[in-house]
Amino acid sequence: MSSTKQTSFRKDEVISASEIGQYHFCPMSWYLQRCGYQPKSKSLEIGKEKHVELGKVMYYTQKTVRKSKVLAYTGYLLLFIALIFLLSEVIL
Repeated sequence: MSSTKQTSFRKDEVISASEIGQYHFCPMSWYLQRCGYQPKSKSLEIGKEKHVELGKVMYYTQKTVRKSKVLAYTGYLLLFIALIFLLSEVIL
């Protein structure tokens, strides 16, 4: 019988996929951010704002796609019901 010991990781021990990408792009930048240094740049602030804007666009796009699917399925259902009524009139 083997017993498994569950290991808990501290947040600073876990490396995310985006951190791996950042390390690949610039190891020094990754290291400095891990040490708590945050870069200050006008371009970085603009990039953050653009990400927020794109996030909102993606949210509303997904919401609109869901509404479109519901409306399409509703239309198909109504068409199916209309065909059933039409066929029942022809048969009778």
